[in-house]
Amino acid sequence: MRCYISTLAVILKTTNPKPWVNEFESIELSCMIESISTTNPRIEWKKIKMGEPSYVYFDKEIAGDLEKRAKIREPATLVILNATRADTADYRCEVTAPNDQKSFDEILISLTVRVKPVVPRCSVPKSVPVGKPAELHCLEDEGYPKSHYQWFRNKEEIPEDPKGSPKFFNSTYTLNGEMGTLKFSAVRKEDAGEYYCRARNEAGFSECGPQMMEVYDINIAGIILGVVVVVTVLLCITVGIFCAYKRGYFTSQKQMGNNYKTPAKGDGVDYVRTEDEV
Repeated sequence: MRCYISTLAVILKTTNPKPWVNEFESIELSCMIESISTTNPRIEWKKIKMGEPSYVYFDKEIAGDLEKRAKIREPATLVILNATRADTADYRCEVTAPNDQKSFDEILISLTVRVKPVVPRCSVPKSVPVGKPAELHCLEDEGYPKSHYQWFRNKEEIPEDPKGSPKFFNSTYTLNGEMGTLKFSAVRKEDAGEYYCRARNEAGFSECGPQMMEVYDINIAGIILGVVVVVTVLLCITVGIFCAYKRGYFTSQKQMGNNYKTPAKGDGVDYVRTEDEV
């Protein structure tokens, strides 16, 4: 009875239900017919993305976005010749055998197309004073799966835990490999150097160019001296203005004319009042 049922049933299997491939490489989605009695079964492939199915192989023709980029390897294996990131999806192989008692079977294959990271965008401060905080950022959003980030100083990788390396033991940074950030809580002179970042995933890696970060001392004495000089200059200017004002340099001729009037005389005649006029 078991042999009779298996002979009249279409049964599919695959060698890899979750294959992966790097972008622009070829990949096989194996769909093997383990048992069938119908000589000319109907074979179909559907791509399921965001819950929506679409044909990629129908009526013995490659269709959809895999047209000219895929082929069928007999009897039912789908070969994608030039995989792109848009090909990441679930693929369903369906075989219909009308002459079999179990006339239909299907198998689901989940394909992942891995994408190499592009050159990350890196941000490194050009100069930082000793003892001050500093942040370095690294990001790229093309790679798949999501990139992990590494930072390098003078071509030497910076460990995620500074306590694990004698060279970085006294550093005050925290490195987040998932976010791509390198943060110093208090920069030291030893932290100066050329920094660059590497974005890596299973498909490969990419790096940004090195950028120099300088670390300089704050000249407290120079700052104090500068303040003293500025205050002295302002004081001298103030004293000079005050002295000039006291000496009358800021008194205008118009003011003098308004404040002083010459007594008027009438035609050179002096008038004297008598006792009778009083």
